[in-house]
Amino acid sequence: MSRHTSRVRTTAAFAALLLAVPLSVAAAAPALAAPAAPAAPVAAAAGAAGSSAATGTPSAVHLELPRPTGPFTVGQEVLHLVDENRPDPWVPSAGPRQLMVTMYYPAHAGTGSPAPYMTAAAARLLLDSKLPGNSIPTEAVTGTRTWSRTDARPQGGHYPLVVLSPGFTMPRASLSSLAEDLGSRGYVVALVDHTYENTGTTFPDGQTLPCVECGKLTTREAWKGLDESRAKDASFVIDQLTDRPHPAWRYARMIDRDRIGMAGHSVGGAASVPALVTDDRIRAGVDLDGSMDYEVPESGIGGKPYLMIGHPLPGAEDPSWTDSWPRLDGWKRWLTVDGTDHGSFTDYPLFLKALGAPQPPETTITGQRAVELTRRYVGAFFDLQLKGIDQPLLDGPTAADPEVHFHS
Repeated sequence: MSRHTSRVRTTAAFAALLLAVPLSVAAAAPALAAPAAPAAPVAAAAGAAGSSAATGTPSAVHLELPRPTGPFTVGQEVLHLVDENRPDPWVPSAGPRQLMVTMYYPAHAGTGSPAPYMTAAAARLLLDSKLPGNSIPTEAVTGTRTWSRTDARPQGGHYPLVVLSPGFTMPRASLSSLAEDLGSRGYVVALVDHTYENTGTTFPDGQTLPCVECGKLTTREAWKGLDESRAKDASFVIDQLTDRPHPAWRYARMIDRDRIGMAGHSVGGAASVPALVTDDRIRAGVDLDGSMDYEVPESGIGGKPYLMIGHPLPGAEDPSWTDSWPRLDGWKRWLTVDGTDHGSFTDYPLFLKALGAPQPPETTITGQRAVELTRRYVGAFFDLQLKGIDQPLLDGPTAADPEVHFHS
């Protein structure tokens, strides 16, 4: 069974679950704290939404990303990048390829202001696209508490760069928890929105572009083309961030150009394969539950280290993973996390919990636990491969993480 099939099934289940959220939750959502307010998750200890004594229904919803685990405060800045040498692959009439990228970086505590989760226009398109007949107000997403700070003063020093790519149809905000954690651990992170490939990307002129490619990818060759296009996006972002003497980001001096990695969810993870093959600057890659339609070549990926993390599939494993696994010619790990589904490696399960919706029946792990494990293993991988810090966590199973299984 491929992870593409799993992705479609899980997305549909996610939509159905959110549609089942009581209207009282949606009605209460406008009372969400603004991003600047340090609101706590609803009934975090009990794992459920708060309730009204009179009705027994949720009375308020406060969405909050898990606190990052590293020692640094996390700064955030949004960039608009234009590739004048490449027409947009999906809408050539739109002109050059344009991308919105959120940068996360180690910053000084007490500087900057709370960063928003995503724009209102992008949040509205996300809700309306995933939930036909949606009645959940936009504030249920835009009010999400983040831990990164806009205009925070950067720390000194040089840090590895990690390019993050979200799943198909998913906005870049869906990987915010992972991006913030990597920033707190001493990485510069470039979280990329791939224009026309997600529910909505908002640009500085106020225009929010929809998903043009949604529903069009019906063959493996089409998915492979998407992987290749994302690899080109990633390389262009690296070009812009490491250009000398005029990089596109004012804090580009923080980036160690000799230590660059890429990770992503679903198609974003699968795109790391062509990115590693075509861009010598990218030294290590992570695939979070993405079918490799651009399979690892017979010649390998130049001995570069690679981490695969996925959810259990019914029956046989994804053939693109089993075929690619022996061709990985460097350090490699393949982990399966019990009780997860395709969306478990994103922020989305956190929203299900806060809205009081049940998880898919096959999903037994909480959103908080899924985020914790994703952060831990991805962070350990990059600490080992880009910082040279020994990581016994990656040597094999541990009693502390019984859900995580190692393939050989």
